[in-house]
Amino acid sequence: MTSRGKLLNVRRQQGLTLIEIMVALTIGLLLLLGLIQIFSASRTAYQLSEGLARTQEDGRFAVDFLQRDIRMAGHSGCVNDEAHALSSVNTYTTAFGTGAGVHPALRFDVAIQGYEATNSAPGGSGITIAATPATGGSGWSPSLPTTLATAIADRVQGSDILVLRFLRPEGIPVTAVSGDGTAPSLSFNTSRWDVLRTGVTNPGLFGVADCLNATVFEANSTTGGVIASASAPLNALTFPAVYTAGQSMIYRAESVIYYVGLSSATNRPALRRVRFDVAPGGAAVAYTVEDLVDGVENMQLLFARDRQVTVTLAPTGYIDQVATAGLTGGTGIDPSSSDAAAPAAAAAWKRVGAVQIGLLMVSPDRAAAAAPAAMPVVQGTQVTVPADGRYRSVYQTTVALRNRLFGG
Repeated sequence: MTSRGKLLNVRRQQGLTLIEIMVALTIGLLLLLGLIQIFSASRTAYQLSEGLARTQEDGRFAVDFLQRDIRMAGHSGCVNDEAHALSSVNTYTTAFGTGAGVHPALRFDVAIQGYEATNSAPGGSGITIAATPATGGSGWSPSLPTTLATAIADRVQGSDILVLRFLRPEGIPVTAVSGDGTAPSLSFNTSRWDVLRTGVTNPGLFGVADCLNATVFEANSTTGGVIASASAPLNALTFPAVYTAGQSMIYRAESVIYYVGLSSATNRPALRRVRFDVAPGGAAVAYTVEDLVDGVENMQLLFARDRQVTVTLAPTGYIDQVATAGLTGGTGIDPSSSDAAAPAAAAAWKRVGAVQIGLLMVSPDRAAAAAPAAMPVVQGTQVTVPADGRYRSVYQTTVALRNRLFGG
């Protein structure tokens, strides 16, 4: 072959043909699509894993918050409220009274109370959760008192509400008692003051207790290591018992509401808590709303009562009645109302020994692919959820009230 022929042959072999280019592009495209599928599947799996982890974590925290305070319901110092109820004399008293005019947050004679959302009873028609949760309204039984409804104005419809009243577990000794025994001034070591104001800045609701009596009251002042009760505006009644130094303890009184509302940060459903308090010497009951756990979409509660529901008789120790709040407290009956049956409703709540909690948790983010339609059941209540691609899971537990361990 001549030199010219060799040159022409080399030139013909340079570059790629159109067919070769198309084949290469096709192979490259297939490889790229494969990589995209791998990344997409990995992303979907990651989102599912993250959603599962978040709901598990949020569910654990939510249950922990509820358990901690539910177990304290009925705590009144050295002796629990059940022992006081069985006493031949009234040894557990509240200076606020128990009549119809008392602010519901100050009904410390009712340690635990619930409100059942409409259509949320087990075995009923069930509830439907909208993509944009509806809030407010009057769909609860017993009917929400106006003052409580105002405090939880963002409450999500279809979710139960829990009210707890108790003395905090941390108390400090009374070092001296002065003044009139019916409205005493209680002295304490000022270095222990922070024990009483944990979580609040200027508490005004307190309880004093020994192993015979307990009284919940408003402080008129809390300065100089002395909690004075005389002339406090909300103290309608005097102290029926005389407390002595060295035998009595002072506790901060707590009145809280747990409910599902809209988070102030995300505007999505969350477990929230309202804490009621009164400034020392104040005449108005104030409240603060706290975001506790995001991702709590619905809460269902059932209340377990002792077989013996007559509060003047000793409990049997057998809890064999489980009911919704509407049935436990009487449908449409609120202990803080002027209803003639209100005392019976208050007595019914005193035999509640355990609470069954059901929480529907939802992931904060949507998944890449829509999740299959599901109908979760929360404590026997069927819940229809929106097809929004979020991961949901149900967490349930039963919490015994430590101060209502009947027969123990």
